[in-house]
Amino acid sequence: MNPYDADTHPGPYYVVEVLGVGDVSVPALAHRPGKALHQAATRVIGAAAALDERHEKVLNAVQRAQRLLDGVGRGEVGRAQVSYMLLRTALPELGDVLAQQDRAYSQLVESMSDYRRLLSSPEPAQRVTDKSHGQVQKTRPDRDDDWAVAGERGLVALEAVAAGGVRFRRNAIGEDPYISGEKAQRQDLAVFPQTVQRLVADGLLHQDTSENVYRPGQLLSLTAQGEAALRDGRATTSRVSAALGRTTTQTKSGALADSAALPVTTTVGAHSRSR
Repeated sequence: MNPYDADTHPGPYYVVEVLGVGDVSVPALAHRPGKALHQAATRVIGAAAALDERHEKVLNAVQRAQRLLDGVGRGEVGRAQVSYMLLRTALPELGDVLAQQDRAYSQLVESMSDYRRLLSSPEPAQRVTDKSHGQVQKTRPDRDDDWAVAGERGLVALEAVAAGGVRFRRNAIGEDPYISGEKAQRQDLAVFPQTVQRLVADGLLHQDTSENVYRPGQLLSLTAQGEAALRDGRATTSRVSAALGRTTTQTKSGALADSAALPVTTTVGAHSRSR
């Protein structure tokens, strides 16, 4: 359950929906140690607060313009109760605050994208393994969106959808797509909407378009082709992991064998021969 109201606090509401955190705070976002993640979380929180502030100004400007328009609708202009001068002032003001709200929303989306990229980046020790896994991934040539399924992105998306409760959604303010999941899996959900769109286009995922794309979102499920791709992906990952394990074992045992075959010389032996 999202603790924020989308109509009064659109910034924090959007953060919770996309990132799946319990609240919009530094401890909730920067749950992993690291200065960079802490800074990224702080930027997200600041951008969410800025969007709320701009949203409040839009509401105030709308209310002022509405009062003037109501007077015009009642025919009160001729009795000087509503002035055309005031109306000409109110409408440009509304346009200005709407433009400011749009910029604040774009800044929030950008800060959240930076945060998610940082959050989903592998630890240094994991990068060698990820690179090896990426060598067995193949994408279609000459596709502008090949990046969306490169490396492990396609397999991660299939795994998430197979777990259930993953939905394709759009934000009501900027129409930007995003992926949301059940509360239990939100924190670990790192699926790009472009990845989902690519997998839907390739016939690996089904998107229930009969549901509202804003709320609750369109539920995603695996197609028969997607289930087969998931099985193949899991099998490939297991084979690569096993191969890496064998390579490590052989390297260690080979090093021990080589060291055992080397002649042992000591300074004591050297002095004995000299005598």
